[in-house]
Amino acid sequence: MNILVTGANGQLGNEIRLFAKDSADRYIFTDVNQAEGVETVYLDITDPEALGAMVRDKGVKCIINCAAFTNVDAAESNEALAEKLNATAPENLARAMTEANGLLVHISTDYVFGKEPYNTPCRETQKGTPTGVYGLTKLHGEQRIAATGCRHIIIRTAWLYSEFGKNFCRTMLSLTATKPQLKVVFDQCGTPTYAGDLAKAIVDIVSSRKDEGNEGIYHYSNEGVCSWYDFTKMIAEYSGQTGCDIQPCHSDEFPSPVTRPAYSVLDKTKFKQTFGLEIPYWTDSLKKCITNLKAQ
Repeated sequence: MNILVTGANGQLGNEIRLFAKDSADRYIFTDVNQAEGVETVYLDITDPEALGAMVRDKGVKCIINCAAFTNVDAAESNEALAEKLNATAPENLARAMTEANGLLVHISTDYVFGKEPYNTPCRETQKGTPTGVYGLTKLHGEQRIAATGCRHIIIRTAWLYSEFGKNFCRTMLSLTATKPQLKVVFDQCGTPTYAGDLAKAIVDIVSSRKDEGNEGIYHYSNEGVCSWYDFTKMIAEYSGQTGCDIQPCHSDEFPSPVTRPAYSVLDKTKFKQTFGLEIPYWTDSLKKCITNLKAQ
């Protein structure tokens, strides 16, 4: 099967590259940005004609959409662009897969939740209550995909980090190595997700055709719960950075144009029962990522 990956030079796309090497399927990695050392086909997914032509020319039967406008703060002042990338573009992908009778695997976010004061893990059937433009446009993307009637698997994930690109883990590795003291919020709770674990799960689902008859919305993050403060403490511990005094603080000490979810832990029961895949505990995956980063 020919599989097209969008946003291939981002965190998740780069991790999918690694697992795709052992797949019997043919992967076509696309992005609007080029990256040194990896083969990338240029594709603008906001252009439905260019997208349709590539799907037909390459005989694509599955699209894994890793592309998105993910800058949460910037989305507040760029709503039109965020809507275009997070809602209109996914609809274009869904229509292309409808025409090809193919499957769309789309990555969404825990930020579709947050306005309500949740204190139990969020299920797939829970009503979306986003607190900002980013979450709202991602929710619109989910809705517009479903409205096309295409075969789809939407995976909501959270707190994604990896060895690639800019992310919280890599930022905190740098800061804890160079700053005598850091303040990190403790009143926002969720679960860090290692992009390598999510990539492995996606490739497994697609390559084993476990998607057939299992279309719908799923949640995937690593197991467990923590705050950003806890996450930072573990990053420092596993990397051996003991010289930084890491202190907990409240979110209002870091003013932001958008209110982030205070509790966005995702319930993974449906994912595990449907696909029969084990999900690693968050600290185990963090150790693996930091080991890889230290080896680079």
